[in-house]
Amino acid sequence: MRFMFVGDSMTIGRAGDYTWRHRMWQHLDAAPDGPHRIVGPRHELYDTAADAAVSHAYADPRFPGHARRHLAGWGEGWQHMAPVIGDAVAAHRPDVLLVSLGLIDLGFYTDADQTAANVRAFVAAARAAGPALRMVLLPVIPNSRAEEDAPFAAEVARFNELLAKIVADLTTDASPILLAARPEAYDIHRDTYDGTHPNASGEHRLAGEFAAVLHQAWGIAGPYRPARDT
Repeated sequence: MRFMFVGDSMTIGRAGDYTWRHRMWQHLDAAPDGPHRIVGPRHELYDTAADAAVSHAYADPRFPGHARRHLAGWGEGWQHMAPVIGDAVAAHRPDVLLVSLGLIDLGFYTDADQTAANVRAFVAAARAAGPALRMVLLPVIPNSRAEEDAPFAAEVARFNELLAKIVADLTTDASPILLAARPEAYDIHRDTYDGTHPNASGEHRLAGEFAAVLHQAWGIAGPYRPARDT
């Protein structure tokens, strides 16, 4: 089975990170129902000094190159991914998209309704390239801006409601869409390094939410068991 990670800065990660993609690859790689492959057009991390995605300095140098693949970008959201997802699906032929987007959209580009429209455009473009594609979408998770800015928090809550409706409206037997749980135990003071971007414990929590949906709904890969950092 072929998986593609789609996301923003929390998914691409920065130089020196493990990334939740790495945690998820470890989970899939150890699963007895494999082989599972990670696919996508990109493989870099974001380099803060260069202000560009040019780094290959993952925290685990043994993270194999083929498993570093993704479609994620620092500062990119649903509106950026909707125009490119079709080509990425056509070129890399994923069976499952694991998608974590929305915070950057609401923070800088679009309101909840506009962001929801971009989600629908994303789904349509992805399915046009892969009619049997499965998708797991993560709601916008806790973050420092939502904790400090009540109007923004309300916009996040509205978008998450719209996202749940989109999943209910658009899922089909041929191309199912699932909504991952918004991690209730996620603590921005413990699970992030800056109130938004996940640290090691946050990476495991995000990977664990995706893993739980895959296992519970589709019987893929088994329960999440965090691998130790070495």
